[in-house]
Amino acid sequence: MSLTSRRDVLKTLALGTGGILFSPHILSACRSKKDRLGIALVGLGYYSTDLLAPALQQTKNCYLAGIVTGTPAKAETWKAKYNIPEKNIYNYQDFDQIASNDDIDVIYIVLPPSMHREYVIKAANAGKHVWCEKPMAITVKECQDMIDACNKNKRSLAIGYRLHHEPNTQEYRRIMQQKLLGNVKQLDCAAGYRDNRTDHWKQKKEMGGGVLYDMGVYAIQGARLGTNMEPVSIVSAQTSTMRPEIYKNGLDETTIATLEFPGGVLANIKTSFGENVNFMKIQCEKGEINMSPYSAYSGVKGSSPLGEINHPYSTPWQQAKQMDDDALAIMQGKPMLVPGEEGLKDIRIVEAIYQSAKTNKAVKL
Repeated sequence: MSLTSRRDVLKTLALGTGGILFSPHILSACRSKKDRLGIALVGLGYYSTDLLAPALQQTKNCYLAGIVTGTPAKAETWKAKYNIPEKNIYNYQDFDQIASNDDIDVIYIVLPPSMHREYVIKAANAGKHVWCEKPMAITVKECQDMIDACNKNKRSLAIGYRLHHEPNTQEYRRIMQQKLLGNVKQLDCAAGYRDNRTDHWKQKKEMGGGVLYDMGVYAIQGARLGTNMEPVSIVSAQTSTMRPEIYKNGLDETTIATLEFPGGVLANIKTSFGENVNFMKIQCEKGEINMSPYSAYSGVKGSSPLGEINHPYSTPWQQAKQMDDDALAIMQGKPMLVPGEEGLKDIRIVEAIYQSAKTNKAVKL
């Protein structure tokens, strides 16, 4: 490099006219490390209002720093209740301005599934780490687009699977991973509740509704985590509804499926918006693990031949633990416990179950 060109480069850097100096990624790397990360919740429905916001009052590694809502009245209520600065309150029109807000490190997407792809990508492009509620998205392609956007922007992506962080879930997984009861022989898992709403996104196909996307993901996770394997095929599946006036146009109120795992191990799963059901039974060579309830907010507990599986706690401890774990991983530069790839695996199975139910045939994975 000539003396003149070198001088020009140094002058450019000194004046700060190089656009790269102002990218959110470079700026964030130059900031001093924080003791706690600021979280912005996007979408202030039930889950944010009743669980995530209260949980953020209990967290050690992160705190509620901002909100994104399309309802001005909600913005005022949250502003007063949680002492949120006006500059940290956004709507969907000025969302992109969040990129320049140093108070916000993580954007947590708590919207209907049909909106996840759009806002995860927007959050990543704004230079923020991203947490996204389950189900991750409606299609495998949408999931991959979200993963790619976060990778491109060098931002982490975590899916809100609270049970991966939950101690009783971790205990039965330890038993299975170490084969303390021998090989798995069969698994049965069910997750559901009676949902009497008629106009929620869960009852709207275009928004990602249907029980398989919502509660069904818990049953799929149960099959995958409980066997400690990935399925090789959907043997059979069936969708149904007892309330066609609510679950219209083929939307599933109840879904049952049989998944095949390596070695011919079968997992029977059921999920429903028509009945309260919440359990998992793992039959092993040396006995049975019985988790009931398997996925409740208030607590997960169970038993095995090795003893009781029960670390008691109360709501919203699971959500606080999940967010604390993910925030700490970001601060320490470690991988997310539940990365986007984990969410994608479940949506691939969701798509295969729907295909099996539609064609009445087995579907290989």
